[in-house]
Amino acid sequence: MQTKLAHVCLETSDLESTEKFYRALGLERRFDFRNLQGELVAFYLAFANQTYIEVIKVAEPKGPGLVRHFAIEVDDVDATRDALMRQGIDVSEKELCRDQTWMITCTDPNGVFIELQQYTAESYQLVGGVCEVDYQP
Repeated sequence: MQTKLAHVCLETSDLESTEKFYRALGLERRFDFRNLQGELVAFYLAFANQTYIEVIKVAEPKGPGLVRHFAIEVDDVDATRDALMRQGIDVSEKELCRDQTWMITCTDPNGVFIELQQYTAESYQLVGGVCEVDYQP
């Protein structure tokens, strides 16, 4: 069975600012959902590999935390950070994480936490293994 993330769905009360944020990350609007009155109510944002973010308009989002976070793989974490900062987006410093992956983080206009990751030759995502972390559920 083939498995791959198809899409993550995010709620927003502001489609325009959400699209602008993700456009700064290099995503483009692929297609729209319109209601019977012709109003834009949702759209898909496309990555290059047929993976998507679906953004749906709601009167009031249920609140941050429904999606704990999601991660986007990038080719160049430094260039990504610079591009986001030029767009006025608050971005963390670059960090080499315990899984041997470079990472920066930011939050979208709806409070969704996003990790932007650049794999290294030693990244556990590529080579496997056990990554020890200081975490208690």
